[in-house]
Amino acid sequence: MGSGFLRRGTGTARWTAALAATAMAAVLAGCGSGSGTGAAEGTLTAYVYGDDAVKVQQAAVDEFNKTSDVKVKLVSVPGAEYVNKLRTAMGSPNAPDVFFNWGGGSIKPYVDAGQLVDLSPHFQKDETLRRGFLPSIVEAGSLDGKVYGVPMRGMQPVMLFYNKSLFAENNLQPPKTWDDLQKAISTFKAKKITPFALGGTDAWTQLMWLEYLLDRIGGPEVFKKIQNGDSSAWGDPAVLKAAQTTRQLIDDGAFGKNFNSVSYSKGGAPALFAQGKAAMHLMGSWEYSTQLGKAPDFAKKDLAWTAFPTVAGGTGDPGNVVGNPTNYWSVNARTKHKDAAIDFLKSMASKEYSKALVDNGDIPTTANASQLLQTSPNPGFAEFQYKMVQLAPSFTLSWDQALEASKATPMLTEINKLFAGKSTPEQFVEALKALK
Repeated sequence: MGSGFLRRGTGTARWTAALAATAMAAVLAGCGSGSGTGAAEGTLTAYVYGDDAVKVQQAAVDEFNKTSDVKVKLVSVPGAEYVNKLRTAMGSPNAPDVFFNWGGGSIKPYVDAGQLVDLSPHFQKDETLRRGFLPSIVEAGSLDGKVYGVPMRGMQPVMLFYNKSLFAENNLQPPKTWDDLQKAISTFKAKKITPFALGGTDAWTQLMWLEYLLDRIGGPEVFKKIQNGDSSAWGDPAVLKAAQTTRQLIDDGAFGKNFNSVSYSKGGAPALFAQGKAAMHLMGSWEYSTQLGKAPDFAKKDLAWTAFPTVAGGTGDPGNVVGNPTNYWSVNARTKHKDAAIDFLKSMASKEYSKALVDNGDIPTTANASQLLQTSPNPGFAEFQYKMVQLAPSFTLSWDQALEASKATPMLTEINKLFAGKSTPEQFVEALKALK
């Protein structure tokens, strides 16, 4: 979700799996099965996306190197260059032993080519790994029931943000049910306030609505089938119902009349929200830090948050979450130092590492994080977000990151057409079923 968008606050990159898979796939045929990655003897090379969170990873490397015979060398690659740099390196004798990724579709080409270490046995036998992370986060980064990534940055669930002053002025409570939501829509429309900000020029912002609606209506199993390669699952009645419900929101004016010309990545949607011209905003948890940076008075006085509401008759658990679980470290199957690599990845579960993430404004995905959140820049927001994910029966990875490029890119196109009124819900379903 979020092609090329850079999350404010912690700087975690939002890069779609579609772009990732496209960039990675080209190199796979040239990747041999040599005995090592080309790293110097006694050295592990770790590629990380270069942003302001790198200092946390560098500190972890420095600490690990104090006691390990095999030293980790962290290579921070500037965000704009990360895809190409990784692609080139993975096709050479100097491939990294460990590398940062987004899980899901971003690593599927490597998994299919047998180039990643299956970490499942290590999670099963090692208590640090098995108990160290929230289970929903580990599962969200897995493929075909196997674990290929260890969580290494903060969680990024999608949440329903709202303007608490506008709600109070109109005697409204944050919506818990779809009826509550419709009441809020009608109330704000009557006051000439757009119910929801939406950056329609960025299709991934529209995707969030379909992700949550499908989950609430049909449960996470529907998309799980799709993610596992069953395109016919797009024909599940819950998909059509989600598309129809989305279309109804659009027709009812829930997003206003001009949302297709509003940008999120250029700040348009957050500005409408912060200025009180829109009452709510469905967005990733980075919306808090975005508003804190751009509209600090609004963030401190009026910004509030809640979970996505239930949908009557739906089978999805109201505790389910969608979004970007976190970022992951994966291990190259050709590394000469697999045991050392695993030891380094285990350090991501340490209290010291979690504390460093919290101090940087992130919410760790470790099982021990809850005791550290009081030191967060906003403890209330941090605790709500952590518990939301901790208690989630399911955390569905953003569809555009969970699917491969050949499906994610046309899917986003079809979502944009649905929102723009260029296709009906029925046409939307048929187009997605045709994705092979």
